Amino acid sequence: MMDPIQKYLIKNELTLKRYKRFKRDRVAVISVWVLLTMFFFSFTAELWANNRPHIMSYHGKLYFPLFVDYHPTAFGREDIYVMDYRQLQMGDGDWAVWPVIQWDPYESNKSVDTYPSPPTKVNWIGTDESGRDVMTRLLYGFRYTMLFALGSWIVTYALGITLGALMGYMGGKVDLVGQRIVEVVESVPILFVLITIISIFTPSLPILILLVSFFGWTGISAYMRAQFLSLRKREYVEAAKAIGADHKRIIGKHILPNGLTPIVTFAPFFIAGGVNTLSFLDYLGLGLVPPTPSWGELMAQAQKWFTIAEWLVWGPMVAIVLTLTVLINIGLAVRDAFDAKM
Repeated sequence: MMDPIQKYLIKNELTLKRYKRFKRDRVAVISVWVLLTMFFFSFTAELWANNRPHIMSYHGKLYFPLFVDYHPTAFGREDIYVMDYRQLQMGDGDWAVWPVIQWDPYESNKSVDTYPSPPTKVNWIGTDESGRDVMTRLLYGFRYTMLFALGSWIVTYALGITLGALMGYMGGKVDLVGQRIVEVVESVPILFVLITIISIFTPSLPILILLVSFFGWTGISAYMRAQFLSLRKREYVEAAKAIGADHKRIIGKHILPNGLTPIVTFAPFFIAGGVNTLSFLDYLGLGLVPPTPSWGELMAQAQKWFTIAEWLVWGPMVAIVLTLTVLINIGLAVRDAFDAKM
């Protein structure tokens, strides 16, 4: 009995074989499901961790605070500007459906005496130095971490594949000038340049992705250049030229699909590197602007409060280790699946 993916891939025998080899790795399959589960809960985090009910009935009228921003006057409050639904006095017949975790990632727990506070029934993994719920910030932090990792992967691969393919296919002066540019970029002390640029500009997520990608494309371009240099003289490429195929068709139809194999196997490891990079930048205070939920920022707090708030260590550490582990397991299985010797 074939699954839907196998039915879709049945037309491409080689791809189907690779998919079957990947599926034989049970650890990798479990890692995929773990990663998808993390994606699901993080990118739908508003449903699981929020300070507003999903739906509520108040004085016989239905409200949807999770989706609609109601003014406090709708509930008879004239003394505040932002509605705090936890302080709303519920009468007989009134009810509300709350998220599992009743905290916003930017909200402080003002009912505790000191910050950071230890784990309780209200704050499952405690609070950070500003009184914000650690579990909520871990959940939302995965979203920003993976957006950065995937975004930098896409932009870096786009630059590296395009420029590497151009150098390998064109050769001559194009390759010569391209290689000199690669040498210049590789000789730049990336960390110091990033620190300097980030200290000048506000480090938003798109800017961080562009900066990391600008200095990270050279490795991918080297692999792609080598693939194009090797494949451009193959018989099927010469045959395509003989029948009058243009450069666009030769590159897109004949060379690029055959040259992507080694690049694809690097993808999970590159994404894992992106997770490390953002955590490192946030740890140094050079990443996302506070109070954006960040694993690296929690690790920086953990170092500061290590002797009295060990829960700040275990939460982000387990999240980072788990994410890197599943990505590396997937990467190893992808590498084996694309191994021609198998």
